Amino acid sequence: MDQRSYNQYCATARTLDLVGERWTLLLIRELLTGPKRFGDLQASLRGLGTGLLAARLKHLEHEGLAHKITLPPPARTPAYALTRAGEELGPAILALARWGLKWAMGEPRATETFHPGWAVLGLRACFDPDAAAGLHAVYEFHIDDEVFHARIHDKTIEALHGPAQHPDATITISRAAFLRLTGQGLTFADAIEIGDASASGDSTALRRLTGLFRLPPPHDRKTDQTSS
Repeated sequence: MDQRSYNQYCATARTLDLVGERWTLLLIRELLTGPKRFGDLQASLRGLGTGLLAARLKHLEHEGLAHKITLPPPARTPAYALTRAGEELGPAILALARWGLKWAMGEPRATETFHPGWAVLGLRACFDPDAAAGLHAVYEFHIDDEVFHARIHDKTIEALHGPAQHPDATITISRAAFLRLTGQGLTFADAIEIGDASASGDSTALRRLTGLFRLPPPHDRKTDQTSS
């Protein structure tokens, strides 16, 4: 009997057969924001040893969820990227992230690591399409030394690592302030208003920033027993 399998003819069980092992979904999370080298993945996933990382990547390749590529010049180094099947796990990862922001986050624990680059996927998870109606703007974000940007095109978002060529607005925030923002369910606009972040650029783009990325206030799973 294959110990990885639930041996159930069920779509949920079959999916968990593929991605339910420890670290697998987090590897997919990392690759959702673009191809990564082996060392990049190891740096982002503290606690995942070299041997286990290699095994998990081999599993993703074998199951058709990821494949090896060569990065374009000037890098020209081997990397891993998601296949079409792997990319289509994106909505499920984002749904888990949205649930986690509401029911699982709270304040960071002393033993937990945080990489500002994870905020790239967080922007997509917190994006409010209705607040972006009619908006066409590029926002560049700086969290300490990490730079990433989001392109907003009328209710759609593309969030990417690295600086934007021509940002309409730039938001700068420290890692500590960003963690406070996430733990308390605040927005970038809130952080700017209270002085935890600074912003510059087009006034219209900055005004529309309010409401674009909505963090749900943290909920207590044990005390909130109501459903709606």
